[in-house]
Amino acid sequence: MDDHKARAAHWFADLRQEIVTAFEGLETRFGGAAAGRFEVTPTHRDNDGGGGIMSVMRGGAVFEKVGVNISTVHGTLGDKAQKAMAARGVPGMADDPRFWASGISLVAHMQNPHSPAVHMNTRMFWTPHAWWFGGGADLNPCIEYAEDTAHFHAALQAACDAHAPEYYPRFKAWADEYFFIPHRGRARGVGGIFYDDLNTGDWEADFAFTQDVGRAFLKAFLPVTERRLGTPASDDDRETQLRHRGLYAEYNLVYDRGTKFGLETGHNADAVLMSLPPVAKWY
Repeated sequence: MDDHKARAAHWFADLRQEIVTAFEGLETRFGGAAAGRFEVTPTHRDNDGGGGIMSVMRGGAVFEKVGVNISTVHGTLGDKAQKAMAARGVPGMADDPRFWASGISLVAHMQNPHSPAVHMNTRMFWTPHAWWFGGGADLNPCIEYAEDTAHFHAALQAACDAHAPEYYPRFKAWADEYFFIPHRGRARGVGGIFYDDLNTGDWEADFAFTQDVGRAFLKAFLPVTERRLGTPASDDDRETQLRHRGLYAEYNLVYDRGTKFGLETGHNADAVLMSLPPVAKWY
């Protein structure tokens, strides 16, 4: 399994570099002298439990704030995390609560209100008792365009269909449920796919699927973004964007598994909370 861990961690690092390069290229093409660049900061988990890279761009021509982070962490799960794992069906955590996890996490908040915010992550998790992959992507427009939603979903469906015909409908339904905000009675966006605890017994197949989900992201997101960059935006559009960002912040602080896990296991708080928008409004 050590070789599998190393391959997964290396893949997530390569995907991060591919996305960072693509986003900076988009900034250069559309922003010119105002193009933004990523600030790269090493991160560390408490008690020498690994770390990662936090890459954040703020105030770009295209991206108001975007983070593309990777981490590879390890250690011993606390009581709360052990109970959460046991509730998800992982056996033996009380006897040997060691864990290892590696993944990439991305959240982009755009300058133009007509360009949708987006989230993507893929990850591998290991304990002495089980391993699995998880991840997905979802689109979060404040002003929805049906053709953008259709394009985003089509790209993700193509990645799923290459592996199993049941993956897309299953993981789309999972995303619709997972990215729902109960206290608001609505979804935070127009969905995408979400999967967790993926272990078919074939590590190579599950890793290949997770790689294809990662590869599908730029195909799903870049055309949608480029299509909306020149759309004129009014003051009312900006207000709509800021209110919608409030939904995103509420979800990530109250419900998101990754946020909870990162904070509970002592990872760098700034990296964990990278997903929060730079500006939001509530009424």
